[in-house]
Amino acid sequence: MSDRDLGVTPPISTALPTEDEKRLSELLLRELRAQGTYESPAETNKREVVLKSLERITDEFVKRAAMEKEPKNTVLIRDARGRVFTYGSYRLGVYGPGSDIDTLVVAPRYVTVQQYFDIFPKLLLEMAPPGSITDLTTVPEAFVPIIKFEYSGISIDLIFCSIQGKKQLDDDPHWNLQDNSLLRGLSENEVRSLNGTRVTDEIINLVPEVATFRVALRAIKLWAQRKAIYANIMGYPGGVAWAMLVARVCQLYPKAASALVVNKFFNIMLKWPWPLPVLLKDIEYGHSVTRVPVWNPKIYPSDRNHKMPIITPAYPSMCSTHNIGQSSMTVIQQELANGVKITEEIMVGKRPWKDLFTKHTFFTSDFKYYLTVVSSGRTRESQNSWAGFVESKVRILVGKLELHPSIALARPFNKGYERVHRCKNQTEIEEVQAGSLAYQVKPGAGPLNAKVEAKPEVKSETTTTENGAGPHVKSDPIDTEPNLQNIAVAENGQVVIRAEPPPPAEEEQEVEIFTTNHYIGLQLVQKAKSLDLSREVNDFKAMLTANESAYDRHMNFLTVQHVKSWELPDDVFEPGEEKPKKAVKRKRPENGSVAATNRD
Repeated sequence: MSDRDLGVTPPISTALPTEDEKRLSELLLRELRAQGTYESPAETNKREVVLKSLERITDEFVKRAAMEKEPKNTVLIRDARGRVFTYGSYRLGVYGPGSDIDTLVVAPRYVTVQQYFDIFPKLLLEMAPPGSITDLTTVPEAFVPIIKFEYSGISIDLIFCSIQGKKQLDDDPHWNLQDNSLLRGLSENEVRSLNGTRVTDEIINLVPEVATFRVALRAIKLWAQRKAIYANIMGYPGGVAWAMLVARVCQLYPKAASALVVNKFFNIMLKWPWPLPVLLKDIEYGHSVTRVPVWNPKIYPSDRNHKMPIITPAYPSMCSTHNIGQSSMTVIQQELANGVKITEEIMVGKRPWKDLFTKHTFFTSDFKYYLTVVSSGRTRESQNSWAGFVESKVRILVGKLELHPSIALARPFNKGYERVHRCKNQTEIEEVQAGSLAYQVKPGAGPLNAKVEAKPEVKSETTTTENGAGPHVKSDPIDTEPNLQNIAVAENGQVVIRAEPPPPAEEEQEVEIFTTNHYIGLQLVQKAKSLDLSREVNDFKAMLTANESAYDRHMNFLTVQHVKSWELPDDVFEPGEEKPKKAVKRKRPENGSVAATNRD
């Protein structure tokens, strides 16, 4: 155990774990493994192989950028090298099956963002094993420009930063990004790119016992994901924010076992006096290496509006939870209260750990009314970009809904549902763009416009036999009247008739439409009699479609629909979950008997 005093306040307790707490920690670890939060050694090894490949590609990328910059400078080209750093769950050591790898490419100052987007995607396809790179998407217009792709089935989010103070990067394998002077001359988005790794490293350095922290964080991540309160872009804490909360509890109980850390997490965070910020160390002020502002509610009015500020420890400190709104905060506190009740009973042996990780009831019982934001695109590539932009703005619509006098709570679901549809004409396309699922491609469907070998068949129609026993196949008479153009004379002088193939039937060409649906659950105030959201919805649509860099009117579409719980599509429910049914209201007819009628 570490004897370091960490954090901005002294520990609450430095007591060693009891035997019961050790036993509960073992049970917690066993449950986390049973829940599938740990991946196999083979999968971990595959991640390492992918990262080694990205390092080689990054070196080649920087060399080619150097050749473009100064083609005759052989020394510059010879010494050109880049570096690959990870951040997020992989660097924290809490990744699991299917987790992506958040990755940063660092280059010398002569390499530009434009070169990154021009050269790097081509190198990925050129240097990676054939077929290993899929779903390659570049998003240069994002605030932090990013390249997204899958490498051998592993999802990679790749961002970029060139260090303005470095003509060449150090070849020391232990070189890192912790030196604040590396931020000199960087723009805000470049500082954010670099700080992903810097923040992750600081978190690890600021916890007293890394192994305990990792087990506790795995538990809290799983709990937050199961409760659908895990996604920064949708207005909930993201992975780094949850990590900082767990790290703070570890600082307050530096020698506690992981089971107690989880229990204390719920108790402390439920009672936390927001908007008092959660800090892992004192905020650093006074550095002059960057103009990016440090979080300071005394100076910046926007910082005073943060409802649940969780502040990053690396300079310049920022609020990782600025997206959290009133509804999200309410939902988080409700789940924290439930977590307190469950873990208190777990700690005294009355409940198992699996009870903490039960799934949310967002679709099954939480709401009667929903809004669904439907973004669509005519190609997968255009939809990937458009849907990402729309997703980043859904929380703005939620903020508008929270101000509506008839809405008590507007809760966004923490992920979107991607669907593919096949349409035969413009009418069907417009139906899909308006939210219809009538043409959705079902699992196992064949490829688009698959060619099927035509087989000769007798044209028939089905009728019913006199005794009603079953269908009767009635063949059409064969037309034996020859076409004069098909008459020919054989060598023996006999007249023969060449068979005329039937004219090819015109095939209806299907087109694929790609959609992403985001759902917002609405809880109305008591005695709400009407709900007109036309202004909020129209303002939201106008704001998004006005962005010419993200929206292409020939390729993209956006609609917002009202959906009742019993109208939700089947694919938002998992096996074993019961879809809500329309309530039935009974009324007494004039004759005195009881009849049932549907109630809206």
